[in-house]
Amino acid sequence: MSRREHEKREVFILIVRVITGIVGIALAAFVIQAGGWIFSAFALLLSLLAWCEFAAAFSQKGSRVTLATGILGLLLLWGCAWLGNPEEFMAVSMFLVLVVLLEAVLLHGRISFPGACISIAGIFYVGFPFAHLILLRSFRDGEFISTQLGDFEFGCAMVWIMFIGTWASDTFAYFSGSLLGRHKLCSSISPNKTVEGFLGSLIGTTAAVAALGGMLFGFPMQEMAVLGLCISVLATLGDLVESVMKRYTGIKDSGSIIPGHGGVLDRFDSVLFTAPFVYYFALVSSLLGTERLFLK
Repeated sequence: MSRREHEKREVFILIVRVITGIVGIALAAFVIQAGGWIFSAFALLLSLLAWCEFAAAFSQKGSRVTLATGILGLLLLWGCAWLGNPEEFMAVSMFLVLVVLLEAVLLHGRISFPGACISIAGIFYVGFPFAHLILLRSFRDGEFISTQLGDFEFGCAMVWIMFIGTWASDTFAYFSGSLLGRHKLCSSISPNKTVEGFLGSLIGTTAAVAALGGMLFGFPMQEMAVLGLCISVLATLGDLVESVMKRYTGIKDSGSIIPGHGGVLDRFDSVLFTAPFVYYFALVSSLLGTERLFLK
């Protein structure tokens, strides 16, 4: 391929990424604002797609995962979140571990013990975060926050903070790394990540979450800055975890369902880490005293 053809291809890919990004943001805004069964249904769909990508990735290494049991597990975890019963996660988790290990015994010729362990890890890696995303959206259901843009449900506001913080982390890391990147962060895992990009992500995400949470939703600026800092760190870790998985399985992208962006795991690898953290941040803050942290 000539240099001119390569440049044309890069421009085309960039255009596709931008168009897909615009459509994706519009769809995400609709789903987040809608909440309820629409939000939960999309979370379930994304988790099932991510699980299929996970299974396909490890099949490249000859590791056969328990695909059907994984789907059942995601449905059960989703059901716990949809019904608002997070305390049932332990019972469902124990049930899934026993079932998958039993499959390794009864289907010994088809499901190996390493395959069973990979299946358990994948079910929890994908299932728990999307379940927590549903719990976050329905958190303190019925409470609203008045803003200049209108009234937001409390859970809706927290989901926006989580997503915008995660997107900000990726964006600031990319531009900071592109402009200032000199020192590799984890060269053996992700050669493109730099220390400068990570520091840019820390600063930019902290400022973005503090501004969004403090100025729009009226939350205390200090607590939102701490949340932004944590989101940046966890978003980076989530990205690196998927990079480790892709290096091990030898794949470039987890899928191709999102034009120009890869698969669901490629787009939600950071969210898998930030969504549960923001949920527990909101939960612990509420237990410590809503009047101190969250304004009604």
